[in-house]
Amino acid sequence: MVSSEYERRIAARFATFDQDGNGYIAREDFGVAARALLAEFRTPARSDKGQALYAGAEAFWQGMAGIADRDGDQRITREEFVTGAVKRLRDTPERFAEIARPFLHAALAVADGDGDGAATVADTVRVLRVLGVPEEIARATAAALDADADGRVGEDEIVPAFARYFTVPE
Repeated sequence: MVSSEYERRIAARFATFDQDGNGYIAREDFGVAARALLAEFRTPARSDKGQALYAGAEAFWQGMAGIADRDGDQRITREEFVTGAVKRLRDTPERFAEIARPFLHAALAVADGDGDGAATVADTVRVLRVLGVPEEIARATAAALDADADGRVGEDEIVPAFARYFTVPE
C-alpha cells in the first residue's frame, strides 16, 4: 500500500475517535460517543445499560491513553495515534479488542432491542452512523459484520472485526 493510502486510512480511523473534530482524542470523545448512542436508542444514562456504556467508554479511553498518550497530557494527537496506537496494535490486535470489548459489549446491549445478545443489522447501521460512519459504509460494514448471515450482529462478530479495522498495514 502506498504511503498516501496508509495516511488516508489512518486519518479515517483517527476521525472515528475524534468525535468533536478538535484534532485530538480525549476522554470527552468517548463520553460524546456514549451520549450519542444512548440518545439514538432512547436509553436513559442512569439505567444499567447507560451506566455500563459510560463505564465501557471510560475503560476504552483508559486503554487507548495507556497505549498512545506518550506525553501524558490526557490527549492523543494524530501523531501519537499513528506512532502509538496503530503501530503497537498492528502487532497485537487482540489487545485492542480487549481494550475495546467493554465499550463494544455495552454498545451492543444498548442496540439489542430484544435482549438476545445481538443487534439487528439495521441497528448496527444506526450505531455506526451515530459514531460518524457515512451511510453507505455503515450499511456495507454492518452487512459484513453479520458473518453467519443470520441478520444479527453479536459480540463474537463485532469485537474481532473492530480490532481488524484498526490493524492497518503500511
